[in-house]
Amino acid sequence: QLQASGGGLVQAGGSLRVSCVASGRTLSMYTMGWFRQAPGKEREFVAGISWSIANKYYADSVKGRFTISSDNAKNTVYLQMNSLKPEDTAVYYCAAGRKWMSTIEAEYDYWGQGTQVTVSS
Repeated sequence: QLQASGGGLVQAGGSLRVSCVASGRTLSMYTMGWFRQAPGKEREFVAGISWSIANKYYADSVKGRFTISSDNAKNTVYLQMNSLKPEDTAVYYCAAGRKWMSTIEAEYDYWGQGTQVTVSS
């Protein structure tokens, strides 16, 4: 399973870190990803990381502001979000998949429950 936490309310320009603890079969997946879904919009890829060699990749909209990292000893993936904007407001989901470095939602096999991030202007 995947358990996401750390969402909340923050002012524009602020920072927030969300976490995702992996357990069970999700630990055998190659890639961990963060997606987000804003009200009335489709879910979109945000960032991804490989468990094995920590390759990282990002959506253009968050490059330079968000950082994904992993702590393999804790089976945890983090998404550090800086310089937050109101348009970053969404439910953030972590996901695990066998596809190497995928940005495609359908290629992820396991999903966490989501955590709400709200950025006020």
